[in-house]
Amino acid sequence: MRTRRRIFNFTLAAFLASAALGASAQAPVSLLNVSYDPTRELYVEFNAAFAKHWKAQTGQDVTIKQSHGGSGKQARSVIDGLDADVVTLALAGDVDALSRNGQWLPADWQKRLPHNSAPYTSTIVLVVRQGNPKAIRDWDDLIKPGISVITPNPKTSGGARWNYLAAWEFAKRKFGGKNDGELKAKEFVQALYKNVPVLDTGARGSSITFAQRNQGDVFISWENEAHLLEKEFGGKVDIIYPSLSILAEPPVAVVDKNVDRKGTRAVAQAYLEYLYTDEGQDIAGKNFYRPISPKAQAKYLKQLPKLNLFTIEQAFGGWAKADKAHFADGGSFDQIYLKK
Repeated sequence: MRTRRRIFNFTLAAFLASAALGASAQAPVSLLNVSYDPTRELYVEFNAAFAKHWKAQTGQDVTIKQSHGGSGKQARSVIDGLDADVVTLALAGDVDALSRNGQWLPADWQKRLPHNSAPYTSTIVLVVRQGNPKAIRDWDDLIKPGISVITPNPKTSGGARWNYLAAWEFAKRKFGGKNDGELKAKEFVQALYKNVPVLDTGARGSSITFAQRNQGDVFISWENEAHLLEKEFGGKVDIIYPSLSILAEPPVAVVDKNVDRKGTRAVAQAYLEYLYTDEGQDIAGKNFYRPISPKAQAKYLKQLPKLNLFTIEQAFGGWAKADKAHFADGGSFDQIYLKK
């Protein structure tokens, strides 16, 4: 009798342990994606697709929470303790800041995913009022008297930094001579910012200022944000592609310190990897980001035409050099804007 009781107790304990382990393995999991301003629509669709995929693959329910704002401001929030599992920011320099300030992830984070951890790209375009009443065709039209330009603050917005550098390189190439390219570029960008009435903290704020508050003649915009405005305010805005723009490569990364503490590394890694799948690339294209897969590029070529683009490495030697020269305290932006 005692032997049977021991066997029963052992079997019951084993069953309960197994059941508990199974329940634990299937316990719902939550991720926080800390992103930049204009990605809201992209990740609403992508998160639903990934949750469905993850459930089918593992049987586990996953919920993805979002945080949006200016890219630089978002990076500082993570450094200050915002509990991000992943970051999907506007520029590599903002993710680098997570490595430098607290070692939230390794310095070589860009090597962990394809295409330098940038699963989609974008660029900078100009958005004008319907019919383009001020006849704005290119960057040099933005410095004309009486033109009101809407762009966010490059101190807090990653998109604003892409805007700034695109305008800088255009002016350097068009107006600069053999020895005065940097000076001419600086003079041009200073003239441009004299036409900027307000600096919002992020790209979405500037979008609202232009489209909903009806301020400004031209909005320097992410390409995807421009298409969203065209879609939402059908017939009220036009998109102008300038003669030269910058190839923007918004990166993604797992925040190691947080996922290891929370036990979410596997699902966080899978979440970012899913951006590179056929479904992830298709969702990027549908939301007016430029996919990196040839298949999705071909599908969305009509709405995302080939352009004359330069890279941050080609023109500025990478983000570390560009940040130091232009956006660090005392850099070119401080020099021109404080003198406004």
